[in-house]
Amino acid sequence: MPTPATPKMSASEVSAYLDEVFPQIRENGDNISVLDVSSGCANVRLHADDKHLRPGGTVSGPTMFMLADLAAYSVILAHIGRVALAVTTNLNINFLMKPEPGPLDATATILKLGKRLVVTDIAIRDSGGEMVAHATATYSIPPQV
Repeated sequence: MPTPATPKMSASEVSAYLDEVFPQIRENGDNISVLDVSSGCANVRLHADDKHLRPGGTVSGPTMFMLADLAAYSVILAHIGRVALAVTTNLNINFLMKPEPGPLDATATILKLGKRLVVTDIAIRDSGGEMVAHATATYSIPPQV
């Protein structure tokens, strides 16, 4: 599979841009960070704590869904640049295990980078490296003016 072009933004640039255009990701005091960006890939970490838990003490599905979506958005921004209006058109997620509170790492990989759509694959792993969820996400890229 051919790899996408070299990223246009670094992890710190993606983080700063997210803070600028998507400040609500920090409203609940979430500790989310874009760890790194490489060709076709981005790694995002969420430190899941009590506010991310469901009954039974495991990380909730909506929390993992949000992390998958944010990881996809991060890898896409890193490769297309500052395009805030790239939007999710589809996201499918499979929950594989019930993760405990703590760091969750989402690795998003671009499967196809087209002119109007980007398809990504996201693996969410717990601190022990076990995959706890798998997702695919498609984003729509607005036409260039």
